[in-house]
Amino acid sequence: MAHYKAADSKREQFRRYLEKLGVLDTLTKVLAALYEEPEKPTSALDFLKHHLGDATPENPEIELLHLELAEMKEKYEATIEENKKLKAKLVQYEPPQGEKRAE
Repeated sequence: MAHYKAADSKREQFRRYLEKLGVLDTLTKVLAALYEEPEKPTSALDFLKHHLGDATPENPEIELLHLELAEMKEKYEATIEENKKLKAKLVQYEPPQGEKRAE
């Protein structure tokens, strides 16, 4: 009988530990999302892995890569805009298609 209570106590401690860290809450949310899916995925385990992966805090290296990606996107957009402006300027200096330059 004492062995039963010790196991029960350990189980309760573990449950409180999971609750304190938000594990139970996260699992509940992910399982609820799976339940509410109109079209159930073929692999519930993959669904859980994917959604739990989104809930985990990111690795600092991944965060740096996200920042670098955002920076590169900004540079890309600025380069595209500059390219459009330069093309517009170039049109001013080029003769129309039908005319050729006098050499």
